[in-house]
Amino acid sequence: MTAYRTFVRRTAVAATAGAAALVLAACGSDKPAGGHDMGAKESGSRPAASTQADGHNSADGHDTTDAHNSADISFAKEMIQHHRQAVEMAELAEGRAASKDVKSLAAKIKGAQDPEIEKMSGWLTAWGEKVPADTSGMDHDMSSPMPDMDHDMSSSMPGMMSAGDMDELKKASGGDFDKKFLAMMVKHHEGAVTMGRTEKSDGRYGPATQLAADVVTAQTTEIEQMNKMLGKS
Repeated sequence: MTAYRTFVRRTAVAATAGAAALVLAACGSDKPAGGHDMGAKESGSRPAASTQADGHNSADGHDTTDAHNSADISFAKEMIQHHRQAVEMAELAEGRAASKDVKSLAAKIKGAQDPEIEKMSGWLTAWGEKVPADTSGMDHDMSSPMPDMDHDMSSSMPGMMSAGDMDELKKASGGDFDKKFLAMMVKHHEGAVTMGRTEKSDGRYGPATQLAADVVTAQTTEIEQMNKMLGKS
């Protein structure tokens, strides 16, 4: 009987010691049975911090949302007017130009700028802004403010031809037209490039700043082309 009691006590002590060891081992580690560190897993499950918060400016300083500012509105309104006059000038070339190269360039200008006018008009409509009235072809001085314009664009639309310039171009034909057209369109394009650079710098609406960049690139190339056609370096 004494031997049996001694055996029971030793068994109980061993069991207690084993349980205590398990408790201490559990307290000394954050790892679950699978061997993974819970702290590491919890930390690693957090998404990486975004480098660009929603609605904030991107690396180039332009907003990545559909937000727009006053510079975008001015750019769209003024470039629509600017493009319309360029298209009007280009349409004159078909029946007046002598050079096939001038006619080809004029068709290219019209083909590029007509869709851009539609695109910018769509932006203005979506923004709740008034699309400028189409005054191309009218006998007026586009370098002066018009009564139906929202504001005086005379200082913000560089390169625009006056009514006298347009009349002179309409009366010309053959080689004389070619020279006048190229000289006027170079000036017109230079104005568009200036406007495009302003929008790239001040605008917020991504599609507008991208269009401005496209205008600068395309029309700078066409300026170089026209200067060569005029015999300028």
